[in-house]
Amino acid sequence: FTDDQGKEAYNLELSQNRAEAVMAHLKAKDVQENQMTARGFGEDPKFFVADNKTPEGRRENRRVEIESVQ
Repeated sequence: FTDDQGKEAYNLELSQNRAEAVMAHLKAKDVQENQMTARGFGEDPKFFVADNKTPEGRRENRRVEIESVQ
């Protein structure tokens, strides 16, 4: 996820790159790649967890979440 600063297309790519970086880290820790997927959501407002009007809120919105689905 990203905050709402910058261009939307850039933020979508940035969030995808973040997700893939986490996936690469987990793969290096021996998590099987076929057990993971990476999906960037960019600056989609429905995923904001804080207000983008403050530096603290933007920091909270720039994140990666890991979900386990078994």
